[in-house]
Amino acid sequence: MASRSGNPHLALWIAASGLSHGEIARRIAAAAKARGHNQIAPDATRVRRWIDGERPRPPVPALLAEVLSEAACQPLTPGDLGLTATGPELDGIQLPLLTEAAAQALVGWTQMDLLMNRRDTLTLALGAPLVLAAERMLGAAAHALNRGASGFDAETVTALEEVTAFFTKADASQGGGLYRSAIVAQLAEVARRIQDGVPPSLKTRVFAATADLAALAGWVSHDCGRYPQAQRYWSYGTYAAGEAGQPDRGVEIVTRMSHQMIYLGHPADALGLLGVAAEKATLPATKALVASQTGRVHAALGDERQADRHLGAADQLLADGLGAGVPEWVSYFDAAEHAGARAVSARDLAGVGSARRPASTHFEDALKLRKPGFDRVTVMDRVGLAAALFDEGDAERGAAAAHQALDGAARVDSALVASRLNTLLDAARPYDTASVEDVRARAKELAAARPTTIAA
Repeated sequence: MASRSGNPHLALWIAASGLSHGEIARRIAAAAKARGHNQIAPDATRVRRWIDGERPRPPVPALLAEVLSEAACQPLTPGDLGLTATGPELDGIQLPLLTEAAAQALVGWTQMDLLMNRRDTLTLALGAPLVLAAERMLGAAAHALNRGASGFDAETVTALEEVTAFFTKADASQGGGLYRSAIVAQLAEVARRIQDGVPPSLKTRVFAATADLAALAGWVSHDCGRYPQAQRYWSYGTYAAGEAGQPDRGVEIVTRMSHQMIYLGHPADALGLLGVAAEKATLPATKALVASQTGRVHAALGDERQADRHLGAADQLLADGLGAGVPEWVSYFDAAEHAGARAVSARDLAGVGSARRPASTHFEDALKLRKPGFDRVTVMDRVGLAAALFDEGDAERGAAAAHQALDGAARVDSALVASRLNTLLDAARPYDTASVEDVRARAKELAAARPTTIAA
């Protein structure tokens, strides 16, 4: 029985193949006969019914996927064509290299996120599927089918750029918990408009703004503990950056995916992602970012030599200057951000007895260099400083720094900050003084009021 909504996924891939309905039917019949299925002989009318929603019986879905894969030069499964019980595969992060189909996948992800509102709706991609997806997206060359141009005009794109800038600033200052649903809903609307067509004259702006919005949706989802959703939005952001002709924008988004892997305790996957990013980075700013992040991962693994090598490479790039016109999307990576990476690296290396300089001094460097408006990361630096001072045996300074950190943490809605509070509590555990007990009481009270996750 045909469904009321039809099968737009199949329609898209048939259009991408360039084949007529009659030619598709002929090729399916030939493939079926070659396999001994002489009774399978569809015609153009039957293909039209499949597009309208009728679901063919096996082995036709597999044969249809084979025919369209060859014609579209893209490996397809029956699930990609909407011919399985669950429709197109949404549980992976691999996007089809077709503008409309990729946008449809994004709409599916946002619907599962917003309508089902469950953390366990999607699974986290790890290992080879994660790294290969990033590699494919960074090297992809998508093409569009829709010749219409009704999705965007210049005023719409300007509005998209402005609202994304607003949300980005609000997230950096206050955390993304309050805005996440609005950001994801905005991204869903953009995906729907992309399917209506993007004027060629606006393509770069549309997909550049979409990459920014998807990167932000991923970050606020990560900051709210929605890790699989974050991966999917980042995957689309990387894809959109390629559509915009901004491969380094995609590199920056992949470093966010690597940050998540560090956070969740998968350093090998983080290194795999950063290896892909390093091959694609061309701008000094993105090269420095990748080097800094790579050094941080090696520190987490206790490899002092590799940590020093990569962190030193980032030092040199920053010392040489990142050049004029650093793009806005990577302008946050500066000496302060790198000092923060050195601070957590020193903290990790201290745990294996390899730190050359106390982590507290690096955190102090980062705090001195932080610019106004980055309240969340400033709070994280302050929490890190307090924890480092406790680890280094300076309980009184640690307590003073902790109270200052907690003042700021109370004003930020962020699971990342909440996880750092757990680190602070662990560092304060050996001390039994009135000032430290006061810190523990305040931190526990604040942590109880915020979502807690694995410590960063």
